[in-house]
Parts: sequence; structure tokens; C-alpha cells
Amino acid sequence: MMQIRFLGASKVVTGSNFLIETDKYKILLDCGMFQGSEELEKLNFEKFSYNPADIDYLILSHAHIDHSGRIPKLVKEGFKGKIICTSATFDLCKIMLIDSANIQQSDVEWENRKRQRAGKEPIEPLYTVDDAELSLKYFETYLYDQKITLNEDIIVRFKDAGHILGSSIIELWVKEKKEFTKIVFSGDLGMPGRPIIKKPEYIDEADYLIIESTYGNRIHEDIKASAKKLVDIINTTALRGGSVIIPSFAVGRTQEIIYELNKYYEYDKSVEEYMRIPVYVDSPMAVRATEAFQANPNCFNEETKKMILNGDNPFEFQNLFYVKSQQESMKLNKYNFPRVVISSSGMCTAGRIRHHLKHNLWKGSNSIVFVGYQAEGTLGRRLLDGDKNVKILGEDIKVEAEIYDLEGFSGHADQNVLMDWLNKFEQKPKKIFVVHGEKDSSEEFAELIETKLGVETIVPNLGDGFNIEEVVKQSHSGVVLEPIKESEDIKRELKEVYDQFEALVYRTDELIDPKFLSEDYDNLKNKLLELQQKLMDLNMLISK
Repeated sequence: MMQIRFLGASKVVTGSNFLIETDKYKILLDCGMFQGSEELEKLNFEKFSYNPADIDYLILSHAHIDHSGRIPKLVKEGFKGKIICTSATFDLCKIMLIDSANIQQSDVEWENRKRQRAGKEPIEPLYTVDDAELSLKYFETYLYDQKITLNEDIIVRFKDAGHILGSSIIELWVKEKKEFTKIVFSGDLGMPGRPIIKKPEYIDEADYLIIESTYGNRIHEDIKASAKKLVDIINTTALRGGSVIIPSFAVGRTQEIIYELNKYYEYDKSVEEYMRIPVYVDSPMAVRATEAFQANPNCFNEETKKMILNGDNPFEFQNLFYVKSQQESMKLNKYNFPRVVISSSGMCTAGRIRHHLKHNLWKGSNSIVFVGYQAEGTLGRRLLDGDKNVKILGEDIKVEAEIYDLEGFSGHADQNVLMDWLNKFEQKPKKIFVVHGEKDSSEEFAELIETKLGVETIVPNLGDGFNIEEVVKQSHSGVVLEPIKESEDIKRELKEVYDQFEALVYRTDELIDPKFLSEDYDNLKNKLLELQQKLMDLNMLISK
């Protein structure tokens, strides 16, 4: 009997980890790190509630650490299976997991110096850089819309979730007793109209759905309104001689802010030279992540592709500076002129942002702008909640700077977008599991789903497991790609694929097992997607 177990991101917005068990296989959806309060972060050091060596596949929705951050620990403790994700997600994981390992080792070194002075036993990091590098060997990458047959009983397909580069909605077909059950995991759904990346794709049908609810009880401000507010805050703060500090997630949010500031400084003709105050991106990981963005133009929306083809790099403008060294970062807090500093981490739990807050929170001329979700127990959440005194790096700091929260920049869908996404299902799920939200948000959203859609909805607790009592046949819906143009080599490959497709169409009148027709179709469609990827890579090369 198939079972789903909820081992993270249940009534919390962190630690995404779900286990699907059949009589033959064990499949993980995500393996994220718990972030936020001290109690939550202690969960990272607990043993997995399953044997990592027994896991056949880990299917990863996206690269954010609360979804990928325990992968090196999983491998360290015996995982030998395959990690399945999009190509862009792997590119970001190569950056983020190594960075996470460096943080683990650095924090433990600092803690062990204190423990040594106190005569206590040293502790070990959650994992090391070597562990993180080893885990990368288990990744297998695919494109959006490719139907991936992992084996005769498991099929997976990634659809664009519109959250960050490479983020995915996971469609998973699992066979038991000769029948397929379709499970859909929303991953983290983004907002339509976001900079750079495409909007979330819709799903036609599912037997069971696992859906996020980060903002299941909130409505966001429009992104354009938030972008205008950001520019107004920067200009107003600069005119009074202050600086703007933006705690920002290194992957996704930072690139979106750069994009919006690029449009303002490069395209707004009313911007006077004196208004072009320096903008510093002070996060080594954000710099590397921006490079990963530039290497994956196939994930960009049409507006961003057009900018690139017109010769405008959306991640560069005249008054933008990328800070790499620690020495450069330290100098930023010695300057007296107005400036914008974008630094991670987005929740102010680690990284260089803590130093910038320590040096700038106590000055009333400055502004602190939050552009993403702040989990309970984090420094960012305490500042948003109005705390007037906080402790940073062991020092008590008085909060005098102006604090802003621009929710329009959020990378998570709000309640309206979540409900619109659900309403697009042609075949409604039998059950919906609401995850990745704080208790109030998840429960309010679950109640709304039941009221509006009449579908049984469950908000699982951490550790809950549910048996799936029914199975249904696999649906074979798919998307037909439009013809694409390319060099003679790619044109020749395209012709070969279409010739095969035409032959397949003629075969449909014959008495052939539909299973083989479906497999042929999926293989041809996968080839088309690979050719489309080659085209985007060529366009990026030409635009450079």
C-alpha cells in the first residue's frame, strides 16, 4: 500500500522532506534544511526517520536550502540512489551546497574554540565541503516538460514553478498493482509577472496533491508597486544622507532586485546623474548565482530574453558593483556617502548581512528593506515585528533605522494565485495535503480549499503518514512544441524528429500496444526539448 510521510515543512516553512513508499520503492521529494529558531535548527542534527541507503530516488523541486540543504547529510549517511532535478537547479546546487558546507564548518570551528576554552568536547559539522562535493555526483538533470521514465514503475515530469531559476512543480506517476497513481508536488509556486523567470505553469490533473501555503492567508502587493516603492525609499534615504540595507536571498530575490534597478537606472530618462547612488551586491554566493542565471537563459521570460537579444545584460548597470572579498565588504561600513547594500542571508540568520545591520541599524537616517519571507525566530522576523533592541554578533544594537517590508517582491504565490492555480485543474485531486506554511496560514488555506473546491484537505503534522487507498490509470496528456528555427545542423535534427513523429502518427491506425506509442511520443518530445535548449544557448552566445 502506497504511503506518503511528511517529514519536514509541516506547519512550518522550512525543512521540505516528503517520503513516498510503495512495496518496491522509496522516493523522496526534497531534502531541505530546517532554518529559523534554535529548536527548528536542532532538527537538522537528528537522524533521518528512514534509512538513507534504502532511498531509490530523490526528486528535487528547487535549489533553495530549505529544500536541498540536507542532501550532503543524506549522502554522508548512506544514500546511493539518484537525485533528479532540472539543469538549472543543479547549477545552483553546485553553488549553494558548497556554500552551506562552508558555513557549517566555519560555525563549528567558532563554536569549538569556545568549547575548548570551557573544557567541553568538540562537535562535528552537519557536513563538510567534501560531503557536499560528493553529493553532487548523484545528480541527474533534465529539462522542463521532459517525461522521464526512471523505471517501468516510476515516471516524472518537471513543470516550471516560477519561483526561482530551475524551480519545478513535480508530476510523479507511480505504479502499484499494475495501475498508476499520479502525485503532484507544487514545490514553491511563484507569482505571475515576476522579473526574469516565467510564470508558474498549470497542471491538468492529479490523484493526490501536495501544495505549499507560505502565504495561504495573505494577498501580495503588485510587484510594480513594490518596485516603485523601493526606488522611492532609495531616493528618499539618500537625500537625507542615509544608506539602504537590503537583506536578500542570494538566489532569486537578489537577481530580481538587480533587474528592477537596471530598468530604473538604464531606462528611466528622468534619473539625474546625482541620483545614481552606488549599489553593492555583497554576497559571494549571489555573485556566483547570478552567473548561473546567465548560463540558463532557457528559463527566462520573454521580456528578459528580449533585453538580452537587444544587447542589454539585465544583471549589469553603470552604478552596480559586485563585492567579492571580505576586505571590500568591511570597507562598505566605513563609507559615509549614501549607498545601497544588497546582502544575504535574506532572513539575517548568517552571512555578511549581520555585519551591515550591526553598523547601520542604530542610525536613524538609514533604511532596512525586507523583500522576502521572514521565518519565526529569525532576526529578520524580530525586526519586522518591531523589536527596538536586538543582539547581533554578541552586541546589543538599538533599532533606529526605518524598517520596510515590500511583500510584492516575494517569490511565493499569495492566496489568490494559489487558488487560481488550483482552479485550473481539470481533474481535481482526491485529497490535497497543505504544507510549507506556518500553522495559521496552512489551516486557513486548507479551510478555503475545502469551502471553494469541496476537496478533502489535510494539514499534516511533522511525521504524519497517510496510506493511499485508491489508484487510477496514468494520464497521457502532453504539450506539443511549436517548430523552432536553427542552424543547418539543428534543422536537420529537427527534420529527423518530425519524420519519426509523422511515422508514429501513421502507426496509430495499426493494432499496436498504446504503451509503445506513448513511449515513442515521449522520446521524440524529449528530443525536441533538448534541441530547444541548444537554440537558447546559441542565442546567449550570439548576444555576448
